[in-house]
Amino acid sequence: MKLTQIRNATLRLDYAGSRFLIDPVLADKEAWPGFPGTARSHLRNPLVELPVAIDELLKVDAVIVTHTHLDHWDEAAQHAIPKDMPIFVQHENDAALIRSQGFTEVRVLQDENSFAGITIIKTDGQHGSDEAYANPEMAAMLGDACGLVLRHNSEKTLYIAGDTIWVKPYVDTLQTWQPDVVIINAGFAQVDGYGAIIMGKEDFLRTHQVLPHAAIVASHLEAINHCVLTRAEIREYAHQQGIEQSVRIPEDGETLVF
Repeated sequence: MKLTQIRNATLRLDYAGSRFLIDPVLADKEAWPGFPGTARSHLRNPLVELPVAIDELLKVDAVIVTHTHLDHWDEAAQHAIPKDMPIFVQHENDAALIRSQGFTEVRVLQDENSFAGITIIKTDGQHGSDEAYANPEMAAMLGDACGLVLRHNSEKTLYIAGDTIWVKPYVDTLQTWQPDVVIINAGFAQVDGYGAIIMGKEDFLRTHQVLPHAAIVASHLEAINHCVLTRAEIREYAHQQGIEQSVRIPEDGETLVF
């Protein structure tokens, strides 16, 4: 398994002979405004440039979009990705949106799916607090965001948690599938008045306590205005907690091999 951290939640994954591009955001640096009503909304997104040429990123067998928020599926990706590329999405609403953008091979993930001999399991999460989802307007904005477990008998089991806070479905997935590698979207993104809508540094320790054997990878960092947690802070926290051997914090463009 080769996992390349591209930028924010955008990942390139080589797994059991197939290559996936996950949550593609391909815009130039500062191409669009910060998210209103969030931390540091005066900053323009993305905060940093892509570390890999788009042509190189598009040499994949399929795209997976965990949800269609702008920092996971942007206009630049919609223009650059071939319209006949297989694209997996979490539900029919996202499929309808992406089909309306001209894509012809959009596939809705079921609970369990097969692609080139790889089993892909769709997992649940919660993209914000119970308080946030109690507000209908905020709940509509946050929406749904899935995660993924990938399995193949020639590879370690991989869990991409997606945009979620620490909730029971996350823990259930850890316990049910016992992944060897867990990718956490850990930027601790902040929405005004409602706090974090994805995980933060303490979730590395909690994940390690549930699955001491797993490698835990930090993603969704230092690229979008409302993501306030830095790589340095995660590194320091992991050291303080004595779990630095289990935590991987790739730079943009860095490839990890498992």
